[in-house]
Amino acid sequence: MKELTSYNRAAGYLNKIFDLLNNRFFEGALSRPTITIQSTPRAFGHFSLREDTWISKLGGTHEINIGAGTLARPIEDITATLLHEMVHYYNFTKGIKDCSRSNTYHNKRFKEAAEAHGLSVKHSERYGWTETEPTEELLDFVIENGLTDILLNRNEQPSFHITGTGTHSGTMTGTAGGRKSSTRKYVCPCCGMSVRATKAVNIACLDCNETLVLAE
Repeated sequence: MKELTSYNRAAGYLNKIFDLLNNRFFEGALSRPTITIQSTPRAFGHFSLREDTWISKLGGTHEINIGAGTLARPIEDITATLLHEMVHYYNFTKGIKDCSRSNTYHNKRFKEAAEAHGLSVKHSERYGWTETEPTEELLDFVIENGLTDILLNRNEQPSFHITGTGTHSGTMTGTAGGRKSSTRKYVCPCCGMSVRATKAVNIACLDCNETLVLAE
């Protein structure tokens, strides 16, 4: 797979991840929204409640946005952000109101739905049950589908704290993202074949008869 270093390629990749998540966690029940990459200060992403946020001759769609200044986080965090917004989308289709206070405070209905769909949820005094992180199930999903990091990021503020709708725990610093990846990448020193794992492993490339090494 080519490296994700262009906007168009990153946008297409997010649509691919949406489809994979939709099939895995929602049994394909969600119609694809318009997925955008725009600046979202103080948030990793958002979901639009309006069904006609985007309009074409085929009709209207909701919008799920991923913050342009947060793309360089580990792919499991990008996937968790997208899944977070998909939970909002799922609740909307079920008529479940999962937020209040101008759609920033996440209530227990959001917590229940998020925990049922591959996310770990923590409580924020100001924003409710909004701090979501990938579970082991979601990390396994990332590895099983061979998802790779997006090597692209919009150069925004040098340092800001993430809050608001779509909040996950952590602080973003610079353009490269915050916390380290929850997965490890191992590479064959001969042919370059790579795999990801959630823990330290001893693994070899049978084609080259070489032990894979931990990537920097």
